[in-house]
Amino acid sequence: MRPVGKNTLWLVVFLLAPVALLNYLDRQMLASMKFSVMAELVDIKSDTSWGLMLAQFKWVYACLSPIGGYLADRFSRRGIICASLVAWSAITWWTGQATGYAELLTARTLMGVSEAFYIPAALALIMDYHTGATKSRATGIHTAAIYIGVILGGFAGFVADAPSLGWRWAFHTAGALGVLYALPLFLLLRDAPRAVVSETAPQNSPLSALRQLLGNPSFLLLTAYFALAAWPGWMMKDWMPAMLKSQFEISQGRAGVSAGLYVNLAGFVGLFLGGLWADRLVRKTVRARVLVSAVGMALIIPALFGLGYAPTLTVAICFLALFGLGFGLFDCNNMPILSQLVRPELRATGYGLMNFVSVSLGGFADIGVGKLRDAGVAFPVILSLAACLVIANVFLVLQIRPQGEPIPEGVRG
Repeated sequence: MRPVGKNTLWLVVFLLAPVALLNYLDRQMLASMKFSVMAELVDIKSDTSWGLMLAQFKWVYACLSPIGGYLADRFSRRGIICASLVAWSAITWWTGQATGYAELLTARTLMGVSEAFYIPAALALIMDYHTGATKSRATGIHTAAIYIGVILGGFAGFVADAPSLGWRWAFHTAGALGVLYALPLFLLLRDAPRAVVSETAPQNSPLSALRQLLGNPSFLLLTAYFALAAWPGWMMKDWMPAMLKSQFEISQGRAGVSAGLYVNLAGFVGLFLGGLWADRLVRKTVRARVLVSAVGMALIIPALFGLGYAPTLTVAICFLALFGLGFGLFDCNNMPILSQLVRPELRATGYGLMNFVSVSLGGFADIGVGKLRDAGVAFPVILSLAACLVIANVFLVLQIRPQGEPIPEGVRG
């Protein structure tokens, strides 16, 4: 087979990066604009209702992720990526038209449907091209775009507070950008040549794919590990702006930026270091990506405890940065670890199942945090509970045993 050129390997990653950015920008903006949205849509009457809306998105997204992954393993990953982008961008624009809680809930539900098909297909396509010692770096670049989307979503609080703009303008603009980018993406993005993946890959039925994945103990361990990281990960995205605003009595705009900017800037460092470290270490041990991910998860433990009891915003920002560093090490290695455990034609399905379990747990976490807050439970207690879950998660990931041998020097892609 003729190897794929180095430029093509990285072109795929950079074409997908703006899509990843929009994927998370469109879903993250709402958390940063909570107080403006609730002030205008007066039938949103409690944090529990707000948490239910956030959870609704996650549950729909979670339930459809395995289906999206399976379709991406059977059909064109490129086609699914482009169709998903157009659909969720149109729904993002429509979100800006919502006039009440029921309509907003419907829009978030439909966004969960449309966004569910992107991540499994995109990460599987990246793994199709990056078959050697560049997996973690390629995944890290794609994930860095997600972090940029979260950062920009944090600034949405300032947009919502601006009299000449507002929260509706933010949704209209982000939706229009996504629809416009879909055309050049469709023209330039290509599925990997069949020879790169496997010319003889079996056409698994849904039940066969599910049976193979659930019969793989290492895949089950990775799924549990990925899922337990959902509580602190989603809590950071969905509730941290409100936590900072409440704890330090700052504006909505400043809280949104503080919650998104510093944790994700540190996350860039974690993605870069984690990708480089794992891709180098994999030449010495096949467990390299597992070990780097475990280090990242361990860093999250003191970050959560410290964040809960930080006396000032400056101290809280330091712990947010530590959280971001650790999550970056974790984020850039999940799909590369999965690619060591299952065959190429099962990767998108496998990641979809991981998303199903992880995001479902994230939905329950949203409702749980809302109920705890309505019951008067302090944020430091909630963060400490999340830290205890992370302690167990470090031990869990170390039980994963990828098969194979270290990657020889000189092997790229």
